[in-house]
Amino acid sequence: MAEQTSIVKCLVWDLDNTLWQGTLLEDGTVTLPGPVRELIAELDSRGILQSVASKNDHDLAWKQLEALGVAEYFVLPRIGWGPKSDSVREIATELNFALGTIAFIDDQPTERAEVQFHLPEVRCYDAEQLSELSSLPEFNPATVTVDARRRRQMYQAGFERKAAEAQFQGPSEDFLRSLELVMRIGRATEEELSRVEELTLRTSQMNATGVHYSITDLRALLADPRHEVLVTTLTDRFGPHGAVGLQLLEKHEGVWHLKLLATSCRVVSFGAGSAILRWLGDQAARAGVHLAADFRQTERNRMMEIAYRFAGFTDEPCDCRAQLPAPAQEEVQRLHLSPAPSDPPPTMELHAVSLQGV
Repeated sequence: MAEQTSIVKCLVWDLDNTLWQGTLLEDGTVTLPGPVRELIAELDSRGILQSVASKNDHDLAWKQLEALGVAEYFVLPRIGWGPKSDSVREIATELNFALGTIAFIDDQPTERAEVQFHLPEVRCYDAEQLSELSSLPEFNPATVTVDARRRRQMYQAGFERKAAEAQFQGPSEDFLRSLELVMRIGRATEEELSRVEELTLRTSQMNATGVHYSITDLRALLADPRHEVLVTTLTDRFGPHGAVGLQLLEKHEGVWHLKLLATSCRVVSFGAGSAILRWLGDQAARAGVHLAADFRQTERNRMMEIAYRFAGFTDEPCDCRAQLPAPAQEEVQRLHLSPAPSDPPPTMELHAVSLQGV
């Protein structure tokens, strides 16, 4: 265990004599200890997902979890009579999590051994360790972002969205319209900075320059009146997608300089990047300024260049570039968009701050 220091992303629970006290099919009634209830809520608040792998009658066990008031905390539960290693593997696969980020807790040594034998990367814990679980380093993320605190709700909404898409009959654009997407663009708050930093660190396919910004850097930009640090969030009828985009904008007299555009890969299919660029272009046009954007090609961000081109950005000569300092890196292209209001995105409602007159 000393060599496994990565943060647990999902804890899979056994039920009988682990999550609750008693054996459901033998005792008929079981109890949920207060400290266990508190642990479930605490891990959830840290952004650690939780699931179930239990040998039990599915309907009875799930009904009991609902009666105890904790069913909502568990995603992708596997309750049946098959090997628990199969259940744990299925949960990890559907979550798209590496097995090394999964933990399993069970009171039975044989069940832990079975999981450990077939899935040696999974970290296994005895139910007797429940009282110490929340203090272990692997259950303590260094930072807990705004989105991490609602990670479970985001995943649950994602499962519902995926199921609805599988059943939908018709063009993909019609499905997007049915989602009732609402995009919000606003100035970043101090509370959002850790998530903003995470976006610059973890987004590679949809990062226009590949540049990463620390919280210290972002905080300094927030304090600079010439800069706008904008965060994009997305919701639909199933629930929140969380923070899905970041825009760093420096304002000059005749041109706004888009230093960084980064969007989450999971909203590419919704056209989020194009919607953001069209809104920024519209804001610049209303202010009567050009919009210049930095782009540095990497091995993974070809899609971002395509988004810029479709939004009307070109690399043709323009006097607006003369107002901007030379790029810090030679390979950075500086694209520009002349003032021209654009139509609103066709598949989503957009609510945003106004940048006119700044």
